[in-house]
Amino acid sequence: MIDTGDTAWLITATALVLFMTLPGLALFYGGLVRAENLLSVLMQCFAIACLVSVVWLIGAYSLAFSGSGEWIGDLNKALLSGVARDAVAANTTIPETVFFTFQMTFAIITPALMVGAFVERLRFDALLLFTLLWVLLVYVPVTHWVWGGGWLAQMGVLDYAGGIVVHLIAGVSALVVAVVLGPRLGFPDDVRPPHAPWMSMVGACMLWVGWFGFNAGSALKAGGDAGMAMTVTQISAATATLVWIVIEWAKYGKPSMVGAATGAIAGLATITPASGFVGPGAALVIGIAGGTICYYMVGVIKRRFRIDDALDVFAVHGVGGAIGIMLTAVFIDATLGGIGLAEGRSMGDQATIQLTGIVVTLLWSAVVSFVIIKVVQMFVGLRVNAETEEQGLDLRLHGERGYNM
Repeated sequence: MIDTGDTAWLITATALVLFMTLPGLALFYGGLVRAENLLSVLMQCFAIACLVSVVWLIGAYSLAFSGSGEWIGDLNKALLSGVARDAVAANTTIPETVFFTFQMTFAIITPALMVGAFVERLRFDALLLFTLLWVLLVYVPVTHWVWGGGWLAQMGVLDYAGGIVVHLIAGVSALVVAVVLGPRLGFPDDVRPPHAPWMSMVGACMLWVGWFGFNAGSALKAGGDAGMAMTVTQISAATATLVWIVIEWAKYGKPSMVGAATGAIAGLATITPASGFVGPGAALVIGIAGGTICYYMVGVIKRRFRIDDALDVFAVHGVGGAIGIMLTAVFIDATLGGIGLAEGRSMGDQATIQLTGIVVTLLWSAVVSFVIIKVVQMFVGLRVNAETEEQGLDLRLHGERGYNM
């Protein structure tokens, strides 16, 4: 039966998760680029939200969450066919329409996260085509494997709110696109700094607030699990932010606002897969691990490997998601404050299962994303010309400026 309290919470959580993309992520990314590219970032996030909403209704939701196949669902619920107004989502007490829309917001933000890797140089038509194919060929299968009753779920992979389904596959796919696309003009020594750090701080705050819907909403009910997920989300985000501040302060003598905001996102991404399984003490450790490792991975990707993942999508989301997935196997243990391991399963067993989930989805998202981006390159091209990149995408691609002063 439908529970009105659970339904009210999930409707709220759905709005919060959509708020993460529109406008949270758009503003966070928008402040980090050149002023001449602000509108292009906002437009990309806005268009992705609209495109994915339609694709989700037409068939993506059904393929992810209907049917009993190990690898992919079926199209029985395409266009929500046969789903009555008062139908209850499986294993929940909420209407299926609410579950449908809640999961839609996850499908929206995942490709939107990737925008940060290739800002200031990707064609708009290429973005739309890539997003369409990526949602169907990467996001939908992985979602079914982990959350839709597929083979990874049957194996016992634990991913409470999207360490694999959202952060890992977005980070890996974004890195692949950044490599194929190539670096921005002037990278790495002559890239202009963020034009509006204040805007990124505002966007990060919106993401932080929205993340309570992301993690606590994944309980799919109002209760103790949602409350603990909310609590550990706050602790991890705050801890990772402080870690980032301390590292920058020690290294440069000045902690930056952009660094603090990035640290918060790292802490949020890292706690996501563990949020419904662990306790507050674990959140403190996870925040420290996420803040420290993600900080150093930013330098590894950009300086050691010379990959222009412009806004650090892989280092923050890909790495953070993987860390959280692995630490879930540790801190889910009841003696460490977690909900407890499955009967007959040791910490080592769970760690092996978690690692299997990471490796398989990493390889799948990397290989399929590479194929998709090469197909897109073949049909519409990928990169704007040098003149457009130099002058900025706003006016050349969208006929508008972010600032008319």
